Amino acid sequence: MTRQDTDAQTVIGRVTTGMRVVDATGAEVGTVDLVQRGDPNAVTVEAPTADPGSSLDELIESAAVEEPDVPADLAARLLRSGYLKITTSGWAVYALAEQIADVADQRVRLTVPLADLAREE
Repeated sequence: MTRQDTDAQTVIGRVTTGMRVVDATGAEVGTVDLVQRGDPNAVTVEAPTADPGSSLDELIESAAVEEPDVPADLAARLLRSGYLKITTSGWAVYALAEQIADVADQRVRLTVPLADLAREE
């Protein structure tokens, strides 16, 4: 783990759910819904596809969403580095641990604007 990775893990460790989030421009983004610390050994597994002949329960289970709900390559990066899931007005976005500039006064400040965050699928 590099020093930058260690610093990002220290910062994300100070974040709690419910904190307000502002982006690099100072605009209010939303609130922290989920905090996931990084796992450098994380791997993602492709979800099995549902058999069209499956029962309704099996179809519902196969469609269940696991976090983070983004394309597989980005999900792997989020899981390795750690991330925040931020609820905005009407949708959710994900911020990588290294996109957190500071945590103070029950507020998370990001290093990027809202437009640069990964949107939940």
